[in-house]
Amino acid sequence: MNNDLTGKVAYITGGSKGIGYGIAQTLLDKGMKVAITSRTLEAAQKAAASLNADPSKLLALESEVSSLAAETKAIGATIAHFGQLDVLVANAGVGHFASIENITEQEWKDTIDTNLTGVFNSVKASLEALKQSKGYIITIASLAGTNFFENGSAYNASKFGLVGFSQAIMLDLRKYGIKVTTIMPGSVATYFNNHVPAATDAWKIQPEDIGQMVADLLQMNPRTLPSKIEVRPTIPGK
Repeated sequence: MNNDLTGKVAYITGGSKGIGYGIAQTLLDKGMKVAITSRTLEAAQKAAASLNADPSKLLALESEVSSLAAETKAIGATIAHFGQLDVLVANAGVGHFASIENITEQEWKDTIDTNLTGVFNSVKASLEALKQSKGYIITIASLAGTNFFENGSAYNASKFGLVGFSQAIMLDLRKYGIKVTTIMPGSVATYFNNHVPAATDAWKIQPEDIGQMVADLLQMNPRTLPSKIEVRPTIPGK
């Protein structure tokens, strides 16, 4: 991928808030065209208005990543609108945390369908376009993808699976000139799991920090592929 990002097109799942929103803002600032999705069109449009970007460079879409048909439709709309697709950022995620005794079947299903199957759907729907552009797939996993914890059975399973999936497709897709990186953040100041960011979150990684990391990856020399990145706050949480 050329180091100049101007005019490149990114599709970001879960782009209406948190990490996805931070990535969208950074890529827009770099001159890219960006499509963001949310489970509702209202949420996507509200985020797009807040991003305050040139309307010709920003597209708000409704999509449910757990549905391959929905992702195929949204990615098709992105390509129809912008004429190409260069970057997929598979960011959408949910968290249900409970012991194996208490977690429900629906919570398990929602976690796996969104965090793991959802990424599969986004990749499958975008693959032919990314082959044409020799593009980049970036999945947003978590340190929970290598570090298990109490009450984390569903979330750990989804993120361990996502790390493995991402690394396997990295090997599958190199022959097409497609790069794949999974980013594994620790504590990020977002609305994840109903948390409301506050001044006390200043020690955490900020969404724009992940956005800068994505931009840095996209601008790296094409011969170099950081396939898995762990990122933590400098100061341990209290």
